[in-house]
Amino acid sequence: MPFATTPDDELLRLLDRVARRDASALQTLYERTSSRLFGLAMRVVRQHEWAEDVLQEAFLTIWRSAPDYRATLSPPMAWMSLIVRSRALDLLRRQTSQGSDVTQEFSETLADTLPAAEPGPQELADASEQAWLLHQCLQQLPNAQREALSLAYLRDLSHSELAARLAQPLGTIKTWIRRGLEKLRGCMEQAS
Repeated sequence: MPFATTPDDELLRLLDRVARRDASALQTLYERTSSRLFGLAMRVVRQHEWAEDVLQEAFLTIWRSAPDYRATLSPPMAWMSLIVRSRALDLLRRQTSQGSDVTQEFSETLADTLPAAEPGPQELADASEQAWLLHQCLQQLPNAQREALSLAYLRDLSHSELAARLAQPLGTIKTWIRRGLEKLRGCMEQAS
């Protein structure tokens, strides 16, 4: 009897092909996930045209970042959702020209879409359990680690760019990210 595959299995295979620059895999990935990711973008930016821009930018980021995706850190839909949220926040920031802290916006948006209290049926339908667990685990990190991880993975910043942006030594940034990822991994494993 063959093993049943999960939606995550299909997305993982598609992301693996996208990482090898298979454009048809990106098209299939878009067809499988765009309506859900568009809905997420709409919840954040609340304007159809802006949500379309966010989705386009997000899939460009997915194309560029697929080689760096690690399934051990987050499920595929949670990873893509974080990219969409990041691009949506970028767009809102550009539109409103507010210089508020990226970590605060990231946390507030996640809290709005993935409440800290036990999620209701609508939230469970909109967001995977893994994304909710990731949010909970992120909240347990010290602010500096959470901010460094948010900027590194949602803004695609290098360690040296992070060091300059956060006015910290490069070694400190690397330590924050390494320790933050270790804590996230441990938290996610414990919660599973």
